[in-house]
Amino acid sequence: MLYHLLVDLSDQFSALNAFRYLTLRTILSAVTALAIALLIGPKMIRWLNHLRVGQQIRDDGPQSHLQKAGTPTMGGTLILVAILAGTLAWADLTNYRVWVAVLVTAGFGGIGFVDDYLKLSRSNSTGLRAWQKLVGQLVIATAAGIYLYVNADRPAELQYIVPLLKEVLLDFGPWFVLATVVVVVGTSNAVNLTDGLDGLAILPTVMVAAALGIFCYLSGHHFFASYLAIPSLPGVGELAIFCGSITGAGLGFLWFNTYPAQVFMGDVGALALGAALGIVAVLVRQELVLLIMGGVFVMETVSVIMQVISFKTTGRRIFAMAPLHHHFELKGWPEPRVIVRFWIITFLLVLLGLATLKLR
Repeated sequence: MLYHLLVDLSDQFSALNAFRYLTLRTILSAVTALAIALLIGPKMIRWLNHLRVGQQIRDDGPQSHLQKAGTPTMGGTLILVAILAGTLAWADLTNYRVWVAVLVTAGFGGIGFVDDYLKLSRSNSTGLRAWQKLVGQLVIATAAGIYLYVNADRPAELQYIVPLLKEVLLDFGPWFVLATVVVVVGTSNAVNLTDGLDGLAILPTVMVAAALGIFCYLSGHHFFASYLAIPSLPGVGELAIFCGSITGAGLGFLWFNTYPAQVFMGDVGALALGAALGIVAVLVRQELVLLIMGGVFVMETVSVIMQVISFKTTGRRIFAMAPLHHHFELKGWPEPRVIVRFWIITFLLVLLGLATLKLR
């Protein structure tokens, strides 16, 4: 909204033309989201404490987590507010891609909000049933996939890019919708599984979002896209502002979520953030790069799948506990060590994902 106001005024004040630059608006979106998170955060934490919306801790997990019982949850609401504020303030709201990203993120956040609310109202760790959450996620992701498929005006918007192989483009046709659902729903739940330690999920999300923002900017710029042999997607550059907002909001939330956490994001934050990363990757046609950069999310998800399959088929567990971060905790790693090492792994994977821009 601020973007449109300032652009309208640029005819009278030429200096305001600076706000037409995508790089400046991306920075401003990150700063806006960060400032809002830092300003609202303390008040929201006090309000959540007043409402006694404390986290319910499973008694079958690491015993060190029992002391976290009662820590305010649903802090992901703060993240969503900051993301929406930063995006709506500085993005071009006539760009339908921005609205797709915003609505998918808000929709998944709504599912998470209901799940968190039910857990708190029942005073246990059971919220929505798994199938209820999945149905809601499938409906939102399918609607987004169909909308993008119908509105695609060039082949590149439906083709899948294989990293390192610039000549290999997979055209899924109508299967694009199914692929979109798999990416968005899969990433959403992967981030949710990773959100089990203080700050473990949010900083990897920030790093991946920032990297995806770079892909958005480059793909939206015809010269850079041609030079790097990536799809030229006019209009997708505006999503860099959305990614900037995720980055700023995530860092603002980390201020309060770092070990020992003052607040947890809950499903309202984890499901929304995962969906945000997934839909941006779909829009910028970098799903496989997301798979690389979000390797920590992938490892956490795979560990759960392997654990379930092994236990149901052989009666034995592969890991001391799944997801993977709990395995290392039960092996004696202090929580901060697990968190920071997973951060470092994500940093290296993000660099690897960015390297695919040139290694083609």
